[in-house]
Amino acid sequence: MIKNLNPVPAFDIKQQYANIEAEISTAVLEVLASGRYIGGPAVTDFERQFADYHGVPECVACNSGTDALYLALRALNIGAGDEVITTPFSFFATTEVITAVGAKPVFVDIDATTFNLDVEKVTAAINHQTKVIIPVHLFGLPVDMTALMEIAQANNLAVIEDCAQATGATWAGQKVGSIGHVGCFSFYPTKNLGGCGDGGAITTNDPAIATQLRILREHGSKTRYIHEEIGVNSRLDAIQATILQIKLRYLDLWNSKRQQIANYYYQHLSQIANIIVPQELPSGVGVWNQYTIRITGENRNGAGDKYRDWVKNQLQEQGVNTMLYYPLPLHLQPVYRYLHYKPGQLPIAEKACQEVLSLPMFPELTQEQQDQVIETLKSIF
Repeated sequence: MIKNLNPVPAFDIKQQYANIEAEISTAVLEVLASGRYIGGPAVTDFERQFADYHGVPECVACNSGTDALYLALRALNIGAGDEVITTPFSFFATTEVITAVGAKPVFVDIDATTFNLDVEKVTAAINHQTKVIIPVHLFGLPVDMTALMEIAQANNLAVIEDCAQATGATWAGQKVGSIGHVGCFSFYPTKNLGGCGDGGAITTNDPAIATQLRILREHGSKTRYIHEEIGVNSRLDAIQATILQIKLRYLDLWNSKRQQIANYYYQHLSQIANIIVPQELPSGVGVWNQYTIRITGENRNGAGDKYRDWVKNQLQEQGVNTMLYYPLPLHLQPVYRYLHYKPGQLPIAEKACQEVLSLPMFPELTQEQQDQVIETLKSIF
């Protein structure tokens, strides 16, 4: 047992802020002094910079990653009678928005190594009601977008990339969020590009989609007080936009550090029995918002709880904090009982929910802390 060491947090956003506090404080005070708190140059400048970073002509900022997905579906006119194919292994927002626009989520099982949508199983789920596919670049690892776009084009389907955990990741040299018809991003504080509050953005190569997104986020209005349709109030505030402009300058550096940490974990954990480490697909470069392993095998303490849960508790007792994403797949959530999915229907996703454990991962994680995580895991097994 590893003892008498400082606890290792699952993530730490305070240290990142401390490193760039002076830059953020100066910029935020300028915004406060300007009196331009909603919209204005801070937001439009960030939208331009974020679009340029992804190599697309259009970026529309909004107030959360959830709203980004919702607005994307609305802009594509998805509603009652439509079906949207997606993964059962993601945060609830991915399917919550499908239901919110009146459409039906259709779940396809995942790949056991990447935790992402198994693209080879998508075609079988397509019918005449299918309108959209939402791949999630989960934990920062990109989906096989080459194969997915071929399927979408062959079936005249739109693709909305859920990039909430993958800002900066690439597939075949192209940034996620620039490959599908729409890319949706979250700036929740723990994301790779995180604000000091909520925020989101939508990227697209289609100016018509961008125009519709801007109308929808402003109460369905293109001209003030003239409302063409029912929209929402979903704006990124100027303070968050200013903070995100500063952080965008550091994003590639921070992602590089995450990649170094992931490589170090892989080198030292891949040979441990009962641990399955995640791996990128050959054309993908991940940005590791989380480093999520699978814990296999039987519980050795004879108790009824899952072996993964026992390992998680052992790690916490020895000062290593971990996170559990996600304990229940989306197709088995109580709210989706009406879809009539049954346990065992999507076995890989269901098994993942029993086995996954996310290790400490943030750019400021020191090698000493990484070694503490690794040695503690070795001592448990």
